[in-house]
Amino acid sequence: MGQPGFFDLAERLEAISAKGDPLEALKAIVPFESFRAEIEAVVRLAPEERKSNAGRKPFDAVMMFKVLVLQTLYNLADEQVEYQIRDRLSFMRFLGLGLEDTVPDATTVWLFREALAKAGLVKSLFERFNQHLDAKGYIARGGQIVDATIVNAPKQHNTREENEAIKAGKTPEGWDEEPAKNAQKDKDARWTKKNDQSFYGYKNHVSVDRKHKIIRRYTETDASVHDSQKLDEVLDKSNTSNEVWADSAYRSAEMEAKLKEQGYKSRIHRRVPATILSLSASRRPTPRARECAPVSNTYLRIRKTAWAASSCVRSGWRVRP
Repeated sequence: MGQPGFFDLAERLEAISAKGDPLEALKAIVPFESFRAEIEAVVRLAPEERKSNAGRKPFDAVMMFKVLVLQTLYNLADEQVEYQIRDRLSFMRFLGLGLEDTVPDATTVWLFREALAKAGLVKSLFERFNQHLDAKGYIARGGQIVDATIVNAPKQHNTREENEAIKAGKTPEGWDEEPAKNAQKDKDARWTKKNDQSFYGYKNHVSVDRKHKIIRRYTETDASVHDSQKLDEVLDKSNTSNEVWADSAYRSAEMEAKLKEQGYKSRIHRRVPATILSLSASRRPTPRARECAPVSNTYLRIRKTAWAASSCVRSGWRVRP
């Protein structure tokens, strides 16, 4: 291993740029400073409300908003985005952080997003972000790819009675008297099964345009909600094409009729019994499978990262009800 040089970091970043860093292009396209006043009005305390000027200086509001953008683009949970910022030079450059700078932890990210959510800003900021992309020619076109992915949450160690109360939408007895315990309990996550495996957490439902592979619409639910139940909410009517691509989880006679009624052309995968496929045929990607690959591959990278690092808590733009 060679000795670190004075210009090593700059040369590494230049190499990343040469390969085509999408975050560098995004930073040049979106005027992030235009979001500052609106965000700071929510997350910054007025001087008269501050108890003291002591303590750590708060993180820059625009930088924190960029953290939420990273979470949305890469579908990262709070703990995962903290890990990825520490690990990836491209993320650090996008946020304007140096190797010596402090990285916001998962709790800080969650508190920042909660402040925006309580003020009703999350959706409007996301929409404005996409408007800036549209203005630069990144209009949703070529049809849309719809998909959903599970975001794991830490399993809760509750009694049967506590779980029954949570499922009924109630706070278990005694939790209100223990604010610290109540705040740490995740009462929104749910169990689901996929490929005979059980998962506990949430589900991200997204629509990505085929041309630019940018997430145009999204919604979040607990993991128990079926993918197809949120199709209407994520369909992007602004897309220049009426084609909708999705995997077979979305296919049903009712869904096909609904899409046709709304003027969409379904490219949703058909369910094919595995018993009638030969091994070679089952491995051969169909045209529709190739179209859905950008979303699926993104989710695959996220899952690999999650296994290697800490467990996911919740998705980037998710807010508590």
